[in-house]
Amino acid sequence: MEEETIPQESKCSTCSSRCGKLDVFDWLSDLPQSGNVTDIVEVQFKNTRKSFFRNSNQLKLKKGDVVAVEASPGHDIGEVTLTGELVILQMKKNGFDPGSYEFKRVYRKAKPVDIDKWEEAKALEHETMLESRRIADRLRLNMKIGDVEYQGDRTKAIFYYIADERVDFRELIKVLADRFKVRIEMRQIGARQEAGRIGGIGPCGRELCCSTWMTNFVSVTTNAARYQEISLNPQKLAGQCGKLKCCLNYELDAYIDAQKDFPRTDIPLRTENETYYHFKTDIFKRLMWFSSGRESTGNVVMLTVDRVKEIIEFNKKGTKIDKLASETSVTVVKDIDYTNVVGEDSITRFDDKNPKNKRRKNKRRKNPNKTGNGNNSNRKRRNDRSSNSSGNQKN
Repeated sequence: MEEETIPQESKCSTCSSRCGKLDVFDWLSDLPQSGNVTDIVEVQFKNTRKSFFRNSNQLKLKKGDVVAVEASPGHDIGEVTLTGELVILQMKKNGFDPGSYEFKRVYRKAKPVDIDKWEEAKALEHETMLESRRIADRLRLNMKIGDVEYQGDRTKAIFYYIADERVDFRELIKVLADRFKVRIEMRQIGARQEAGRIGGIGPCGRELCCSTWMTNFVSVTTNAARYQEISLNPQKLAGQCGKLKCCLNYELDAYIDAQKDFPRTDIPLRTENETYYHFKTDIFKRLMWFSSGRESTGNVVMLTVDRVKEIIEFNKKGTKIDKLASETSVTVVKDIDYTNVVGEDSITRFDDKNPKNKRRKNKRRKNPNKTGNGNNSNRKRRNDRSSNSSGNQKN
């Protein structure tokens, strides 16, 4: 009988471990392997920590296998995320030189005992983080411990912390080592890494980029907002980490390329009567607005970039333009109206054009008894009149 294979559970991108954040698509998996297949594998740990190890024991490893790897000291437990030729390309992408990099070894596939011990270590991480925060507070250290990661064999713990300034945590390491009986490693992270670890929803309505797919953080400056003509509002430009939003860099190159031949905005345009100053710019439409005053918005003219460059050249030669006129192209848009093209009835056929009828109908609905009594009295009067007329005819 064939053995049943249990499908591996799909990974989510919203858990605290960010298990799917650093997944690499293996586009060489469906191709036949060449003769020079590398023995280097990529292994991922908690908190988006990855490293490269040498499969010196020639184990048959595939993506998703839990392995025990060499650590200092002891061993660690991680998950294989990439194998084959793509590992070399991934190393070069991340700046690792395969020729000079000192690889640690993959010991074996993780045994049930290894996995049980690993799970026990992970279960202690949250309580260890809370206790370490209390210890740091008692020592009056200006730092925040954001997370704790135990090594797979539970002989070492990495404490991730955030601090605005330099912190002397030598006393803290002694207290933590005595309290938890493990080797302590302090690792500082930034506010962006902390936001990516915690996660959240951005103002765009989507999950934060740093918690879903971003791995390398590039510095963002206010010049990115200036190039894109964005208002320098700190509340709108800052993300949940308190720093400038990473998405300010996404379209920055497109804006810089579009403004290569734009004139400087601090150059005024001089005419015979007035001097015009830059007011605003539409970069991709290549339009610039100029106002006759530095701070006033009156007498604003719109010019194309080519026309502005032409006027600046005239001013450099000492020639002033007689008058500036807006260069606008007016497009007439016809109002879209309903037309009865297939002989249908009017779309307003259900509208009651006589409001008096509505009032009468509403009164009858509100007082149905009164209307009914009135009809009965009218019938009685008609019967009396008919009887009187018949009696007069007999006489």
